[in-house]
Amino acid sequence: MPSLTIEMLEKYLLQVYKEPVKVLKFYPLGEEKSEKKLKGFGYGVPYVIEFVVNNKTRKVVLETMRPEGFGHDYFSDRAQILLWQHHAFNKLPKHVRSIDVGAFTINGDGMKSLGDCGEFFILTEHVRGKLYHFDLDRIKKTGKLTELDEKRCLALSDYLVEIHKVKKDAPWLYIRRARELVGHGECIMGLLDSYPPGINFIRESYLIDVERDCVVWRWRLKRKAHRLSQVHGDFHPWNIMFKEGTEFTVLDRSRGEWGEPADDVAAMTINYIFYSLQKYGELAGVFQRLFELFWENYLQKTRDKEILEVIQPFYAWRGLVVASPVWYPNLTREVRVKLLNFTKNVLQYARFDLTAVNEYIKG
Repeated sequence: MPSLTIEMLEKYLLQVYKEPVKVLKFYPLGEEKSEKKLKGFGYGVPYVIEFVVNNKTRKVVLETMRPEGFGHDYFSDRAQILLWQHHAFNKLPKHVRSIDVGAFTINGDGMKSLGDCGEFFILTEHVRGKLYHFDLDRIKKTGKLTELDEKRCLALSDYLVEIHKVKKDAPWLYIRRARELVGHGECIMGLLDSYPPGINFIRESYLIDVERDCVVWRWRLKRKAHRLSQVHGDFHPWNIMFKEGTEFTVLDRSRGEWGEPADDVAAMTINYIFYSLQKYGELAGVFQRLFELFWENYLQKTRDKEILEVIQPFYAWRGLVVASPVWYPNLTREVRVKLLNFTKNVLQYARFDLTAVNEYIKG
């Protein structure tokens, strides 16, 4: 791993801003302890850089990717993702802005592009706010919804309504997205691979059945290419930063500019199910209210009833994520089993029934 120094950062930022830069401090996101030099700079850890340029103080975030699993194994995998993110972040409304994409040199003593690069990074704006999952954590603890909670839920649903209005006639991109949903290292097969052998809450035969059912769904999705829309691609509570009221910024757009709207809807609404299972053991109470509010608003404004015929494998993917012992190591066995029941059962129905979630979570 490279060292990271103030001198290295100033030299790099001079290339970006074309003006002399004075770095004041840099530190891991979420911490305020300043560093002058980081030995063993950690890949996958975002770092805030505070600096002065043109007599103005600015903050940016420098981020790399971890290499372990989920299709990020090779240098070229990570480079592909970060190059795409730099290209795509600034095209999506409300998304954090990308400023530059660059690389550490092979010998680790510099930051530039691209011929002698060793590892890529992306530089984005630093935005203030609080991640949406903190709202859900509070709601789970108190069991109470505020008026602002409902307004934020509607704001997120409205956002998807707006971005999904943008369509594209490119069936090959939709087919690619369906293929990647099943086969990509970040998606269904990558998640299945991440489940360690010998775990006590799931049998290997279950994972085989899910994989087989998802392959069948891929062929069903191939016939739906007319649905190709602008998407975020990873629209979940850890990628949404609320400021005051209902104002928010989205982070970390993923896996392509175009795709299936059900991807974004499933990524958010699975979390209302996820939190509700932890709180109530089923979809109920305040989280049922958020689940229904989000869906009712989305369906009313898009009139997209067909989404209920394609969302099943997207829910299966997100179910595998939230049930994962890698991503959520502290869940109870009961919650994991119910999430995995949901994952498998939802694939058995040609049309998703919004009123049947508690039937889907039964064994």
